[in-house]
Amino acid sequence: MKKLITLDDVKKDAQVRAYIKRADENLDVVGFTEHGFRHCGIVAKLAKRTLLQVGLPEREAELSAIAGYLHDIGNVFNRIDHAYTGAVLAHTLLRDLGMDIDEITAVVSAVGNHDEDGSEPVSSIAAGLILADKSDVHRSRVRNPDMIKFDIHDRVNYAVNHSELNVDDDKASITLSLSIDLNISSVMEYFEIFLNRMLYCKRAANFLKTQFRLLVNENRLL
Repeated sequence: MKKLITLDDVKKDAQVRAYIKRADENLDVVGFTEHGFRHCGIVAKLAKRTLLQVGLPEREAELSAIAGYLHDIGNVFNRIDHAYTGAVLAHTLLRDLGMDIDEITAVVSAVGNHDEDGSEPVSSIAAGLILADKSDVHRSRVRNPDMIKFDIHDRVNYAVNHSELNVDDDKASITLSLSIDLNISSVMEYFEIFLNRMLYCKRAANFLKTQFRLLVNENRLL
């Protein structure tokens, strides 16, 4: 019988930590926002909380958290197709940890489908990961604030001083609330780079039989 692997087990694993560290360092070199332990930890936490809030089992939520922690690990190879390479790498790491093969396939399916380009929320585990990942927009992810003058991704992230993802009390909708400093970036710029991500969140929420809502500065936009 395989060991019941938890998020804590994954976090403590030396191989996992080494790959996440190197993947984030690679993205730093080419000028991407932070994709390291902070982002992985937040996505894992939000994925688990979201699935628990919609009433799914604890173990399902835990697997979504594990997928959330590992989802960007493919950046250690290359940013292009990182979801697919990350899924393959996550399989090896989880197998080495002794995870049950049925749970491994559930996690790697979520990792492989977390990117909005050509993917779909194939499970509740994937849906939780998608919603958590796409909602982590925040100024703390910007490595060099000077770049907000030149790079729209850094500018939009830096403009967001508060982001919160919550399942509403009636479980009928999942709401992403953002507070954007309009002196730094406009709402139009946000949609210019994140529209596809928000539409993917909508599909993920629909998979969980809920609706996705987006509030920006207390104004509902989706």
